[in-house]
This record gives sequence, C-alpha cells and structure tokens, in this order.
Amino acid sequence: MQPRFGLTADLIFSREIPDELRPELDRAVEEANTVIFRKGVPKDAPTDEIGLITGYAIAGPVLTVTFESGGYTRAHDALFRFRKQIAGLFGRHRIGLREIVVVHFRVELRGEVPEGLLLASLPFVRSAEVEPDRIVLELAVTAADLENRIPDRLIRLVEEKTEAAVYGGKGEHWELLYESPKRGFRFREDPTQEMIRRGWIKHALSRGQWIHGPQSTRLFRAFEALVLEEIVGPLGFAEMIFPKLVPWEVWVKSGHAKGVYPEIYYVSVPKTRDPAYWEDVADHFKVTGEVPVDMIREKIDGPIGGLCYAQCPSFWPFLGGATLTNDSLPARVFDRSGTSHRYESGGIHGIERVDEFHRIELLWLGTPEQTVETADLLHERYRRLFDEVLELEWRSARVTPWFMAQEGMLGGEGASERIGTTDYEAYLPYSDSWLEFQNVSVNGDKYPRGFNVKVQSGGDLWSGCSGIGLERWTAAFLAQKGFDLDDWPAGIRRRFGDAHEIFRFV
Repeated sequence: MQPRFGLTADLIFSREIPDELRPELDRAVEEANTVIFRKGVPKDAPTDEIGLITGYAIAGPVLTVTFESGGYTRAHDALFRFRKQIAGLFGRHRIGLREIVVVHFRVELRGEVPEGLLLASLPFVRSAEVEPDRIVLELAVTAADLENRIPDRLIRLVEEKTEAAVYGGKGEHWELLYESPKRGFRFREDPTQEMIRRGWIKHALSRGQWIHGPQSTRLFRAFEALVLEEIVGPLGFAEMIFPKLVPWEVWVKSGHAKGVYPEIYYVSVPKTRDPAYWEDVADHFKVTGEVPVDMIREKIDGPIGGLCYAQCPSFWPFLGGATLTNDSLPARVFDRSGTSHRYESGGIHGIERVDEFHRIELLWLGTPEQTVETADLLHERYRRLFDEVLELEWRSARVTPWFMAQEGMLGGEGASERIGTTDYEAYLPYSDSWLEFQNVSVNGDKYPRGFNVKVQSGGDLWSGCSGIGLERWTAAFLAQKGFDLDDWPAGIRRRFGDAHEIFRFV
C-alpha cells in the first residue's frame, strides 16, 4: 500500500524565539526541503513522495512546523532531521530545544482494502477511516513513539492484516502432492468414544486433557518406538530436552509474539515465597474449602511467558548468538521430553484436538540444500511408514503457513521454492473427513535470523521441523484399524503386545 503522512509538531525552546531569527529560519527550511530531506532518496523519486516542510509558525518559545511526505524521508523522519538542523542553528543564539510535542499525525494508505477490515482498536490509533481504496489513521503518538518508529510498525501491521484478510479467502495455498491407495475399513466408529467405553482413556479435570490408561499409553509407545527405529536412528537425530516453560524473549525472537496470545497457557510466578505473605490464602481455603482465585491473582506477577505451544522455539536459545563450524552441519536433533499446551478456543474434540498433547519434535539445520535434503529424507520415511507399516489411507499436501507468507519467505528459486509446510492427512471413515496428523516444515532462515545464529562459512543457515503428534497418530490409526488387534498391521501389533486390561470396574 502507498503511504502518505501529515505531521504537525511543536518544537518548544528554552526562551522566546526573536523575530530577527526568521530569515535564518527561512533559509534553514529551504535547505531542509531541497537538500537535507533528499539525502538517501533515489534521484528519480517523485517530488511529492519526499518529506517537505509545508509551513511553520512562531508563538513565543514554540516553533510549530508542518510536514508532509510520501514514502521517502517520511514526515516523522523529516522532523528529526530538522530537529538536528534547527537545534544547531538556535544553539548559536543560546536558545535550547527543550521538548517536541506531536500535535497531529495522520497516515493515509492507498490501495485495495478488503471488506470488513477493522483497525480502530489498534494501539496508538485515535481514529480509523476505512474505505475500499484507502485507509486513513489518526495517531495518538509522542515524539518518543516517533523515534521508536511506531508509525512504520503500524503500517506494517495494517499491511499484514490486509494481506491476511485477502490470503485467508484463497484456496491455492493447499496443493495436493500424493494420495495413498484406497483401503477397506471394518471399523467406522469414533475411536475416542470407543477408547472411553473400553476404559483406555478418561477425561482429566482440566480442559482438553486426557488421562491415558495402559493400553492407550502402550500404543503411544509403539508409535514412538517405530519413529526411533525408522526415522530417528537411521537419519541420525540426537535427543535433546527442550524447556516446556517459554519466556516472552523466546517468542519475540521466534516471531510467535506477533499473534500467539489467544492460544497459549500463561505462566505467572508468586511475588514472594514468604509463607506469611500467603497465609491469608491458605486460611481462606481451610475455612471455605474453596481456592480464592481472586486473592491469588493479587499475589502473582504478570505472566513471564507460557507453557510450550510449539516445541522448536525453545531449542533456539541453545544456539543463540553462536557461530557454528561448517563441519557441524547438517545438525539433527529431537525432543520428546514433555507435553505441549495449546488453548483450542472451543475447538477441542476427542483425543485429536486437545489442549494438552504429546509430540516428538524433529528439528534440523544446515545450509539451504542440506535442510531441504533432510526434509526429503523425512518425506521418504513417512511415506514408507504410512503406506507399508501403518497401512493407512492418507494424502499429503503442500500448504502455505501464514507466518511465512507475511514475512515474505515464500517463492524464489532453487532451494527457496521449498520453503513452506507439507501436511499429511489421514482419512477418518466415521466422519468421512480428513485429519492432519503429521507435517514437515522447511522454515528458511526464520529461526537462525531471529536468534542470531550463523555458520562459519558466512553462508545462509536454514532450519526445518516436523512434529509427530502421538494423539493424532492414535486417532488416525484407530479410526481406520479399529480395536481388533488381528486387524492391525504386524509391525504395530508386535510393538504393542498384549492388550489385557489392568483396571476392572464394577
């Protein structure tokens, strides 16, 4: 979108500005418009796109200046260039600049605007006018906000929201890559309900959370053993343990802080461990038998971050700011050390869409070519597992995650064409639908760039990840194979063992 800016600011000085300074001020404004504001601007840039002082007025110690611009030397940049210039000029007359007050700041963005775009609630926006071919924002900002480039960040945010609104309505970001042979199904019931009936699982007391009994857990372990034997071992993935409490700094660097808020479980810490500080809370519970949540809320600090939402960001501080030797690449690691948590906002269903889930996270990094090669090796392994070992009816599709689209990571030539995600979907006979149960992502330089990780050669460093969700594998497998072990593929039946009951209920 093409931006235009209008800015009026008061430059407040230490004493009244004398009339005899007007000629020098006129020359300063002329120099700013013709020389200073044009520095770094392409010679063929249209004049009306370059920052310009369109007027000024003096009232006692206040110099009110109005700026207009397009995309070059934006009005707020012009303000600070002029501040430096005028501070030197007035300083020679022992008049110091005390403060800058933003009187008015207006941003107009010209271009196609999708219907229904809501912007009035954006930070620093006093009012928003949205039309089919333009957006006009009136901003409530200070000089410090301008120096922190708040207007530029707001423009990028508006552009992201505009692109997301357009992108969300497109279908071409899903491209079918492969479909397995059709399978016959003897079982056509919801596997979650059958697991409950058989006593394999029970609802836990938290939202979207299950207690997995011995049989369900044994199936998890069978899949895990399969992954270790068929993928982790042959491809040389080394085990690590990633943290499951993620501080804000990690999500800022990983990019998740741009929009993760509706989906994370927040973590707060006590203001103190002093038992006396908490005695009233304990006393309240002892008397009422109820946990006083409101009292607790007053005794904890704001959230320091959240529980693990996606496993791979927590790995990257291990390499943050480091330079890797060339011979350490490609590097392949995995984590299976704990649960992940994602608030599904009412979308929970069965064991396949839950708030607490178990995953094996594969992560790799290397040159662009090495990163793509690892992804290809994983695709080969997954295809063999799903076709020949699990004997599933499944398909794979290339998808375009929005975070990659909005960061301009898609397209290009060579290895860059491979940036993106491949989803694996299993057919669910009981609902005649498809369940995404596996993925492989090539993330480009997103994480190495965010965490300032470099390679000795100075070349590009890329990474990829692949999350193996044990709940999703279980839901897909049982939906197609049912609960009669004689109908299960031999490779899973052997790893699963006996399905005898541990708990019997009267």
